[in-house]
Amino acid sequence: MSDLIRLSAAELAGKLAAGEVSSVEATQAHLDRIAAVDGDIHAFLHINAHALDAAADIDRRRGAGESLSPLAGVPLAIKDVLVTTDMPSTSGSKILEGYLSPFDATVVARSRAAGLVPLGKTNMDEFAMGSSTEHSAYGPTHNPWDLERIPGGSGGGSAAAVAAFEAPLALGSDTGGSIRQPAHVTGTVGMKPTYGGVSRYGAIALASSLDQVGPVTRTVLDAGLLHDVIGGHDHNDSTSLTDAWPSFADAAREGATGAVLKGLKIGVITELPDSGFQAGVSASFRAALDLLSAQGAEIVPISAPHFEYGVAAYYLILPAEASSNLAKFDSVRFGLRVNAPGTVEDVMAATREAGFGDEVKRRIILGTYALSAGYYDAYYGSAQKVRTLIQRDFDAAFAQVDVIATPSAPTTAFKLGEKINDPLQMYLNDLTTIPANLAGVPGISVPSGLAEEDGLPVGIQFLAPARADAQLYRVGAATEAALLDSWGGPLLDRAPVLGGTR
Repeated sequence: MSDLIRLSAAELAGKLAAGEVSSVEATQAHLDRIAAVDGDIHAFLHINAHALDAAADIDRRRGAGESLSPLAGVPLAIKDVLVTTDMPSTSGSKILEGYLSPFDATVVARSRAAGLVPLGKTNMDEFAMGSSTEHSAYGPTHNPWDLERIPGGSGGGSAAAVAAFEAPLALGSDTGGSIRQPAHVTGTVGMKPTYGGVSRYGAIALASSLDQVGPVTRTVLDAGLLHDVIGGHDHNDSTSLTDAWPSFADAAREGATGAVLKGLKIGVITELPDSGFQAGVSASFRAALDLLSAQGAEIVPISAPHFEYGVAAYYLILPAEASSNLAKFDSVRFGLRVNAPGTVEDVMAATREAGFGDEVKRRIILGTYALSAGYYDAYYGSAQKVRTLIQRDFDAAFAQVDVIATPSAPTTAFKLGEKINDPLQMYLNDLTTIPANLAGVPGISVPSGLAEEDGLPVGIQFLAPARADAQLYRVGAATEAALLDSWGGPLLDRAPVLGGTR
C-alpha cells in the first residue's frame, strides 16, 4: 500500500505544494487503492475516467508557477446525491440510472475550481433515505472495520471511502445525520454545517428544509480545509446565507492547541438516558467528557425536553417534503421510462413502481398521507410545531452553554441485514443527530474511541448555535488532539483494513 494514501489531506497538500509529490502520483495511488479494495467495500458507484487528466492539469499549472488553492491536487470523493457533468448522478436509485447532469452542483464546481481532483461518485441509500446504505439500488457498502457491518447512511459510501483510505476527502449530505452517523460507525470526522452555510444547488433534494452538504474526512483540520472551499453564499440557492464566514481551517488549527477547552461549557442533555444507548457507546462518551473536563472544560447538565419527539416530528416532515420533491421523477422529463400501455399516468405509475425502491415508496406514501386533506394539521402541522419547540430548546440551552455534546449515534455499526426489515429501529438510529437538522444548527462527529463489546468505532457529537460552525472546529480539533494523545496514534490505524487489530 502506498504511503501517500495514509496521509491526511493537509499533509498531502503540503507535499504537493512543496513539489515532493505530484497530483498524478497522489491520484494514481488512490485509484490503485480503489482497484485493490473497493470490490469488497463497494464505496464507489462510478470512477472518474478523467481523474488523472485533472491531476496532470494541476501539476502543469503548479509547474508554471501559478498560485493555487491550499488543496489543489488533492483527490476527492463525491456523494452521488451531488450532480456532475462528467459522471452519472443517480442518487443511489434505478430511476436515475445513467443520468448525466448538464451542470455541476455548486460544491462540485467550487471543488474543481480549487483544484481538487474528483475520484468518483460514492454509494448511498436511495435518495438519501436510510441509515445503512443498504437501500442503495446498486447494492450495499461494507464497513472497512468489519465487512459484515453497515458503514452508516445515507452517506455510507463517502465515509467508507475515507475510512478505507480510498480518498482523503469526501463530500456528503446530511438530512438527519447522514454525514455524522456514518462518521460515528467508521471512525471518521463528519461535519454538518449551519443550514444555508453551504449551497444545496445541485444536490438532489430529499427534504429541502433539512438537507445540508458538508465534508467527510479523517481529521478535523481536513474538514475545515474542505469546508473553506465549498462554503459561502451562492445566488443559485435561495436558502444560502450571505454571511462572511471565517476560515474553518484556521479555527481547527486554533482548537488543536487545546486552549479552547479551558472554561468551555459543554452541555449534556439530561433527557438522553444511558438506557437507550449501547453500553460501549455510553462508556466512550463519558470517558471523552472526563478527558475534556480534566483539560478545563465544565460539564453542565441541561434540559431539552422536546428532543425525545424529534424522531417522530422528523419522520413526518421529511416524508412530506420528499413526496413533493420526488414528484418530478415522472418518466417524462428525465430518468427511467417504462413504456406501459395506456395513458401518461399509466406510464408514470409503471416507471415509479420499477424505479423506486421499497424505502422510497414507503416514505412517499407516508408523506403524501401526512399532507392530505383532513390530516395536514394533525400530522405535518403538529410536527412543525414540535420543530419550533426543539428550536426553542436549543436557544435555551445555548444561553447556558457554549456547545452541546451527545453520542453521535446510539450503537456501533450493526450487521448488514439486521435492521433492514425493521424501519422503526433504523429510524431510531438517528436519535441524536436529527434535532440539529430540525433546528438548522451545525454539528460535528469526532471519533471518541472503540466500544468495549465489539471493538468498533464510536463518535462524540458536538452541536453549536447557528452560524457558530467555527466553534465546532475549535472544540472538535481540541477533542481530537486530546484523544489522540490518550490513544497514542490515530484510531484508523487499528482498523483491519490497514492490518490493525481492534
